[in-house]
Amino acid sequence: MNTVESGAANPYLEGPYAPVTDEIVAHDLEVVTGAIPEDLAGTFVRNGANPRLPPKGRYHWFDGDGMIHGVAISGGKASYRNRFVRTSALTAELEAGEPLWTGILEPVDLRNPRGPFKNTANTDLVFHAGKLLALWWQSGIPYEIRLPDLETCGEERFGKDHRAGISAHPKVDPRTGEMMFMTFGMRAPYLSYGVIDARGELAHYVPIESVPGPRYQHDIAITERFTILMDLPMYADPEMLKVGKSRVRFYRDKPARFGLVPRHGADVRWFEAAACYVYHTINAWEERNAAGEDEVVMVGCRIADPLMGDPANPKLSHEVPSIGLQRLEPYLHEWRMNLATGKLTERRLGDMLVEFPRMDNRLLGVKSRYSYNPKVAHAPTVVFEGLAKHDFERGTDVVALYPEGWSGGEAVVCPREGSTGEDDAYVLTFALEHATGRSELWIWSAKDFGAPIARVKIPARVPAGYHAWWVPSSATASKKGTVIS
Repeated sequence: MNTVESGAANPYLEGPYAPVTDEIVAHDLEVVTGAIPEDLAGTFVRNGANPRLPPKGRYHWFDGDGMIHGVAISGGKASYRNRFVRTSALTAELEAGEPLWTGILEPVDLRNPRGPFKNTANTDLVFHAGKLLALWWQSGIPYEIRLPDLETCGEERFGKDHRAGISAHPKVDPRTGEMMFMTFGMRAPYLSYGVIDARGELAHYVPIESVPGPRYQHDIAITERFTILMDLPMYADPEMLKVGKSRVRFYRDKPARFGLVPRHGADVRWFEAAACYVYHTINAWEERNAAGEDEVVMVGCRIADPLMGDPANPKLSHEVPSIGLQRLEPYLHEWRMNLATGKLTERRLGDMLVEFPRMDNRLLGVKSRYSYNPKVAHAPTVVFEGLAKHDFERGTDVVALYPEGWSGGEAVVCPREGSTGEDDAYVLTFALEHATGRSELWIWSAKDFGAPIARVKIPARVPAGYHAWWVPSSATASKKGTVIS
């Protein structure tokens, strides 16, 4: 596979992160070990940063163009393809023959006639109202991706010409079909909240006035009645913003705030917790405690010390991964928001570093028992050395480690056909051998988690990436899209 050359050494342009430029299609993939289950039918897709042209200026792993890798599975057989997300920004750069934007480690160019930021659609994937959407972490316009060929159909504005876009990690309620999302930016309103109905049309969109300044938002959570928003104390220094400069700080003396907003409401009830940053939630739900009081429970990955170079960071005997200024030491965590008292209690749920957690999306918003959490290695860059199935009821983990020299990615729960239970499913992810670039799709039994039940060879290198989705074949039986020209 061809790679993008860069004059400056950067660990996120090398080894497992090195981008690829070839787009291929391959059928009848070789099954290395085991067998692909006959009752698994659909498409596993994963997004990630993959710069098509050599980066302009200092490169951050979040900067690259979106590339989607997909494996279609049916009848015990699999096929693979990969495609760039053909954003308007990528199209403009290819026509110019050079990058037209710098990344997030460089000063923002407010004079850029195409806008100061490049929407790469490289971060997340969500399937909603019959469409697979590629999303960007900085609240860009989503791009519709056609299945099964992964071609880009164009921008998605949800029937209302919604120009504010949406952030990565919207949440789809499997019971109502609604999709809840947030949008954030550097100008007021700094945070907005919306709902897209089951038909794919914008039904609700309101500013959140109680967020006092620009914040680095990333994820939300939902329950049956509420959406949980965040106001976390890691953001650009307001005094430096006043003079046109930007410097990210972590304010340890300020609380992390978690806000409950009614699904179709605008008024937020905020709960305060210890200072932290949260990239990814797992799930949230409502339940009644032993005292008979209603609570909202949220579980996710908490980082107590999110910035590199902070003199208040703890002295450790082991290495902690970083991406630019971001320091990643995430632990599984639980927050409980008491609706009767207005108090929040929290606790750490383990001593293992985990991130990019996933659970059975059929239970999103109601109480769930299991999550599947990539295990973070003590390394200078983000490397997932294993996958842990966490049981919230028992507080235990079953860990499956990759072979020496291999790493994996976000793992998605894929219900088998006729599935009747939370772990009556399979778990899928891409795995990569660093020395050779050999890539495979690994398939586990969610119920009998341990060794993979199948390893499928991918005839191309799949670089380390971000977020994934499973689209069952039943969801795409009658869906067709028009490819962008």
